[in-house]
Amino acid sequence: MDFGLVLQTDPPASRVIELMKRAEGNGFTYGWTFDSAVLWQEPFVIYSQILANTEKLTVGPMVTNPGTRTWEVTASTFATLNDMYGNRTVCGIGRGDSAMRVAGRKPNTLARISGAMKVIRALGRGDEADLGGTVIRFPWVKPGAELPVWMAAYGPKALKMTGEEADGFILQLADLYLTEYMVKAVKNAAAEAGRDPSDVKICVAAPAYITKDDSPEALAHAREQCRWFGGMVGNHVADLVAKYGEHSAAVPDELTEYIKAREGYDYSHHGRADNPDTAFVPDEIVDRFCIIGPAEKHIEKLNALRELGVDQFAVYDMHDAQEATIDAYGTKVIPAING
Repeated sequence: MDFGLVLQTDPPASRVIELMKRAEGNGFTYGWTFDSAVLWQEPFVIYSQILANTEKLTVGPMVTNPGTRTWEVTASTFATLNDMYGNRTVCGIGRGDSAMRVAGRKPNTLARISGAMKVIRALGRGDEADLGGTVIRFPWVKPGAELPVWMAAYGPKALKMTGEEADGFILQLADLYLTEYMVKAVKNAAAEAGRDPSDVKICVAAPAYITKDDSPEALAHAREQCRWFGGMVGNHVADLVAKYGEHSAAVPDELTEYIKAREGYDYSHHGRADNPDTAFVPDEIVDRFCIIGPAEKHIEKLNALRELGVDQFAVYDMHDAQEATIDAYGTKVIPAING
């Protein structure tokens, strides 16, 4: 199983780079960041320095979207990084929840994501792409260039499109039941589209917090540090409920039930442990969606995720134990999973 580290690009950028270097030294193979131009610093500038200061780490956004940059600019940025550092980038893409809403726009449609994935992947590989009637290619992209495009999804139509079109699936939660449900949907869609389901890589991304023991006090602190994640996922869940209604056959109650007490969301606290808009998230959801507890609990859940077809676990490391989590994964968890 691959392991990734997910960070926000808060200043100073030097800290993001140092944490990514630390992660590679501890056996992580992917470095991901948020991509929301108003809330954080520009990730692609920072990727260049991450790549320059690491040897093998693959970097990319979790996730970019097709609305804040033109598609040829996004593709050119990835292709330039790959030309400079080897094929060491991955394009994670989604609707653009925070990036679009903070700028006063609606998240992108699935049709727009589909078009963007095709164009960005093709141009990043040096192939031709149609920009709405104008066919272009980058003449400077060298043979052998690659740019995998992984799609973030929760809803039935997005899961289907992921299986049909994406190189990878990003699932932002670590609940075992929902992982099994959604991975099956993606793999079935891939098979029905005539693809080899194993060609679609599966990445589960969620906060991880390692405690010294499983005492009530230790677990309570870990939950408070990770509760923000249920609030973040709740934005996507609220969109699904608005579209499909409550208790819809199209979306499992195990995903939607917990947002009933949700009253709103302030993106200025997005992805932060002190987010005040997450009081509605119960402990049960934190335990299901995240991985918390002593190292052996992480190992147990990660082995279960691997059995469900998960190829990568990406650690959201936004809490008060960033270095400790990276180091504990490097010394205890990753060796136990991949040893």
